[in-house]
Amino acid sequence: MTRSGRSWWRAGLAAMALAGLAGCTSLPEPDETLALAASGRLAVRVDAPEGVRSTTAVFELLGRADRGELRLASPLGTVLAVARWQPGQAWVRTQGQRQDYASLDDLTRELMGESLPVHALFDWLRARPWPGASSRPREGGPGFVQMGWTVELDTADQGLIVVRRNAPVPVTVRARVDS
Repeated sequence: MTRSGRSWWRAGLAAMALAGLAGCTSLPEPDETLALAASGRLAVRVDAPEGVRSTTAVFELLGRADRGELRLASPLGTVLAVARWQPGQAWVRTQGQRQDYASLDDLTRELMGESLPVHALFDWLRARPWPGASSRPREGGPGFVQMGWTVELDTADQGLIVVRRNAPVPVTVRARVDS
């Protein structure tokens, strides 16, 4: 895969952050109490020791933390990558090629250099803590801290959610949710 192709993958996978990927031929019927359908813009920045990696993409996220699909596109609408996931597998298709992974964590770690909590991002995009782990209120503003990530909700009413982690490698995910 080319370096620029890998950058687009990395951006989208962080979004899965916002929402995380895998191989089923179709998505399950949405459960309105659990399913998420969101779209908007995503920016991911990883401050790795080997250098800063930063990407932006338009995203469309469908499904749930355990089963879903993330589509990433350029600002002009060209589809860059489609990632799908379900229990026990994840895959991403870009430039006509499919890459399989054992899990969403493996996929995000390979493409971003860091594992992203996609399972939690589904709740974080709804401006609430993930019920699978304890959380505490964020100091200095609206939001919360969960699993080492700070979810900033200062501008959530405008559709912008910012998620940051400082260690072991600083990562910032910004998602502007349109729908």
